[in-house]
Amino acid sequence: MFTLNFFKKRKEKKKRKEIERQPDMSQSQNNNKKNFNFKIAGVPFKLKTSHGDSTVTELVDYVNAKVTEALAVTKNSSFQNAAVLAAFNIAEEMILLKQRAQAELSKLEVKALKLSLDLENSKTNKSSTY
Repeated sequence: MFTLNFFKKRKEKKKRKEIERQPDMSQSQNNNKKNFNFKIAGVPFKLKTSHGDSTVTELVDYVNAKVTEALAVTKNSSFQNAAVLAAFNIAEEMILLKQRAQAELSKLEVKALKLSLDLENSKTNKSSTY
């Protein structure tokens, strides 16, 4: 689970070090979450999550690439428009992957059922020959 916040003040942004994907090692009192400061398409964000550093880095890199890609094709180079376009692209990828996974799972279920029936039939045939 993530909690994501935009930096609220420009002054606060300038005061903070320009560290991308470096964890702020402060731990939440309740649930062992780390704070991460990073940028997506140059816009600073603060993220609180229980995920590990490598997972957060992979997510940040992926989202940054998608938003940067979307910025290149948006007419007015609006960050908000690019973020929405990137979200749609990511959602599309996820839904297509889920559909493919479900189709593969269905194929495996059919094969498992066939193998189960074949096994039952072989047991029946063996016991009827004795």
